[in-house]
Amino acid sequence: MPATFKAAVLSEFKTPIVLREFPLPQSTEPGGALVRIQMAGVCGTDVHLWKGQLPIPRPNILGHETVGIIEQCGVALEQDWRGVPLQKGDRVTWSSSLACGHCFYCKEKRQPTRCLNRKAYGISYNCDEPPHCNGGYAEFIYLRPGSAIFKLDDQLTTERVIGAGCALVTAIHGIERMGLNWGDVVVIQGAGPVGLAALAVALNHGASRVILIGGPEERLKTARRFGAAECLNIEHFPSAERRIQRVRELTRGHGADAVIECVGSPEVVPEALEMCRDGAKFLVLGHYGDAGEVSINPHVITRKQLQLHGSWGSEHRHMAQALEFLASQGGRFPFEELVTHRFPLDRVMEAIETTQKWQSTKSVVVP
Repeated sequence: MPATFKAAVLSEFKTPIVLREFPLPQSTEPGGALVRIQMAGVCGTDVHLWKGQLPIPRPNILGHETVGIIEQCGVALEQDWRGVPLQKGDRVTWSSSLACGHCFYCKEKRQPTRCLNRKAYGISYNCDEPPHCNGGYAEFIYLRPGSAIFKLDDQLTTERVIGAGCALVTAIHGIERMGLNWGDVVVIQGAGPVGLAALAVALNHGASRVILIGGPEERLKTARRFGAAECLNIEHFPSAERRIQRVRELTRGHGADAVIECVGSPEVVPEALEMCRDGAKFLVLGHYGDAGEVSINPHVITRKQLQLHGSWGSEHRHMAQALEFLASQGGRFPFEELVTHRFPLDRVMEAIETTQKWQSTKSVVVP
């Protein structure tokens, strides 16, 4: 093993991400693993983190969508989260978050995504503190004991796993919380990875039609490939009024049975409420970072008898479900095609900017 490793480091919000070198852990504690990173996805959340929309520690190695090869297995790490045998040389992915298992939300309310002691790789750790390699934008990552590691089958490509990224597990968790009825007409706001993942999950859960709103056109082509019945390009429908009118035209004047926000922009929330039919469900899925406030009229919620839902992150079981989904539904939803731009480790800042400007469907970092 080398004595050191390289990583792309965020030192302060809204400042350039630069390459640094750190000591590499030479031993692994029981239940832990040292993984050589093959590929890491650039999530929209990374853009929000770079902007300072969550109070994360700094300096920080971002990157929470990752696939790699196990270089060291700690004593007692013999199986992955599902019970599949695990050893050095296996290609793996893992849940980005770690819950404590004993706090109020973990133990009593069974909502580990709201764990009071929750930590997440690529988000929660100061990389100046050992073991240093805590995020995906690096040559190595150290997975702590208790991490939910998943061995990947040979037929499940790294590109498919990273193309789906945390968007798929986020969509699975969110739609599980909201619930869909068979035959529902669904509107999805946003054509990024989260919107496309929500499209795939909604169709797999029995939605009869999905209307997707977003851009640019290249992403909408993928949405149509995934099965969107109608795509509203925001360049052609630039105002909320026109988008609302078009949704009503496509739903016999009533509005959608469910609307899923996957944009991360507060201004689309009031628009979504108007796209809902009476008694519909609305899921806020895209606001992982705090992008600000927006005014809404509570009378719309009351008058329409709307059901509002929020969703934060995902649980380990959602990662297991996502991998099964990718293995069985990969032909129908080719998530690997979302990977459009690849960047080496010394160009992570460019990868963040490309994602921020919507110039890629999915940017990835390949150390």
